[in-house]
Amino acid sequence: MIKMLTAAALLPVAQQTAPAPGGPGAGPMLTQILFIGFLFAAMWFLLIAPQRKKQKEHQKMVTALGSGDQVLLAGGIYGEITSVRPDRLIVRIGDNTKVEVDKAFIHAVVKKAGAAS
Repeated sequence: MIKMLTAAALLPVAQQTAPAPGGPGAGPMLTQILFIGFLFAAMWFLLIAPQRKKQKEHQKMVTALGSGDQVLLAGGIYGEITSVRPDRLIVRIGDNTKVEVDKAFIHAVVKKAGAAS
């Protein structure tokens, strides 16, 4: 007992059309796009912008380093800069101990060379 579909039976399916743009389906889509835009803006202001600001401040601090500055390295070691090279610093961390350190590993400046105690 197989029923045969006739053209008359398929006519109601063929008469259905897609909703017009701006019809009932446009509201939820616009809401989703606005929500995604709001999430992107929130991520920018809460995460990306503060990180970029911190990065610029660190770069400014590193470019201002000079011989005689006392610094704190990222590993927690205190030392005094003895020489500045274009890509790295020579830091004295003990009486007879000097190490070469990449500029990115300077965590903070403890005391500038000309600053009073």
